[in-house]
Amino acid sequence: MVIIRFDNEETEKRAMDYLVDRYSFKTWANGDLMLPELALGDLASEGISFHVKGPATYEHFLPPVRDPASAPV
Repeated sequence: MVIIRFDNEETEKRAMDYLVDRYSFKTWANGDLMLPELALGDLASEGISFHVKGPATYEHFLPPVRDPASAPV
């Protein structure tokens, strides 16, 4: 898995439309997208430009953890 980012929202939307039925991926609010390395060639062949940020780390695979501390009442 690798983390990529797009130049603009239009390109990101076009890429997501292409990827949705072909690959599993995960997005974040900051614009990062995690997807299999195999998808990079397909995106490039479709003429979709992107920037590779690097390989996904263990933290990218973990779901967000809630704060275990109880809230004051």
